Amino acid sequence: MVNLISLTLPLAFATIAVARVCQNLTVDISITSRNGVYNISAPETNVDVTNIMIGLSIPGHDFSADYFVDYANVSGTYQLASTYCEPDSGPGRVLQILTHGVGFDRSYWDFPANGYNYSYVAPVVDKHGYSTFSWDRLGIAESTHGDPINEIQGWLEVAALKALTDKLRAGTIPQVGSTFDKIVHVGHSLGSIHTYALTAAYPDISDGIILTGFAPNVSSITALLLGGAFVQASDYAKGYFALSYEGAMEICFFAPGNFDPAILTLAYDSSRPITVGELFTIGGEFGQLSAFAKPAFVIAGGKCEKEETPHRDIPG
Repeated sequence: MVNLISLTLPLAFATIAVARVCQNLTVDISITSRNGVYNISAPETNVDVTNIMIGLSIPGHDFSADYFVDYANVSGTYQLASTYCEPDSGPGRVLQILTHGVGFDRSYWDFPANGYNYSYVAPVVDKHGYSTFSWDRLGIAESTHGDPINEIQGWLEVAALKALTDKLRAGTIPQVGSTFDKIVHVGHSLGSIHTYALTAAYPDISDGIILTGFAPNVSSITALLLGGAFVQASDYAKGYFALSYEGAMEICFFAPGNFDPAILTLAYDSSRPITVGELFTIGGEFGQLSAFAKPAFVIAGGKCEKEETPHRDIPG
């Protein structure tokens, strides 16, 4: 099913090109990934969830290795819930593929609050003429869910991103209906890690990357793991973890004194979970030194030129 959505900003914003045409669609992919096999049961209680987060936060200790058994190929056919947007004048010459991070789904790329003032898609499409393609990561929101330990892992999602990119490059997604001169990959948080891993494994797959909330130094990830106060996610299988309260969203993603509290509430109300498998495999996605030689733009936040705080290296 394809839903056509015409998005027009309020008249007050009419000084720039103000319209874009978006459609929600589902993309079928068949993929294989070399996943880790972990001998750990899905957590039964929130105490079990906390114990996993504490284990993952121990400095210098690879908690996932305590449960690692072997590698195995995971194959399947999956559905990716997606949104394609283009200028009202027609497709842009460059397509941006947007991969979201922990705690969210694809919807935040075009966040509608305050007349789309917080939207990434709005200026990219309306003002600069790009097309965009956002998708829900596997296991999240409207995309196919799966086993949260031994199936929905980082490398399976990288395989999904590759399959999606190949289809868009070849013009084989009928609802998009065009090919593009260039494809750029944009990520946030875990989406940036997936983007890095994709282009490290396949350096020619992208014409440029934008990594936000990203740093290969994951030593400060403890702030996210413990600050998120994760609990079992409602409406998901055991092994999907969600932020437990609004303050956890603030700790993980909002800088003090630099946000509208109403936006924090909206962000928390639409938050999404992360799987045990994703948590266990984040570090492995940095295992290959990238030979990607095309333009790369990294936005890590904080005062990166200074050394007074390690928190500039939080991967988000």
